[in-house]
Amino acid sequence: MPRLVLLGAGAMNSPRYRPAGLLVTWAGHRIALDGGSAADPGPTLDAWLVCDEHAELMPSIRRRACEYGVHPIVGFFDADGVALQPFPVRHTSHETVGYLIETAEQRAAWAPEFWVFPEWTRGVDLMFADAAGWNRPIRFAGGVGGHACVRDVAAAACSAGVGRLIFAHIGRPSIRAIDRGERPPFGEWGRDGAVFRLRSGPLSQHTR
Repeated sequence: MPRLVLLGAGAMNSPRYRPAGLLVTWAGHRIALDGGSAADPGPTLDAWLVCDEHAELMPSIRRRACEYGVHPIVGFFDADGVALQPFPVRHTSHETVGYLIETAEQRAAWAPEFWVFPEWTRGVDLMFADAAGWNRPIRFAGGVGGHACVRDVAAAACSAGVGRLIFAHIGRPSIRAIDRGERPPFGEWGRDGAVFRLRSGPLSQHTR
């Protein structure tokens, strides 16, 4: 069953975490989702899928992906009983996506950046979500989108029947909350290198 490695749990330029990224491995396949800079999936890769082809970390991702012989894209991958499929998210003025990772038994959602909670994550077993803001959303200049905050994401995920919520795009307001000992009302803080598995039955977490 797929092994999901959190390459990084931070927003870009985080003083504490590597950039948000996920490595999904199963049956000899290795797929990277986002990352970049210090959040490096390593060789070899079947594909490098991204949520935003205009993201600021794309130059770093493109350079590394070229070294690994792949081209980073918003795309779809399906092999040996596991499918990764992009779904739209509302985040900024251009099109951005998150990914649904599906097996026959379970579903996980990779949605590290969004302004509006994505309805397609309803009922997933595991969700990696935006945590750029803590108790209020972060609005982009000109009103073209932004980032949801932890308190709102936690409430929405709980209402949507998400089984387990991991905050995996931790921004500075959330880091300050962590340092004050704050905890999300639902869900948990991600950490660089955390490993999760999709399988039949409950999800498990391990240490890499």
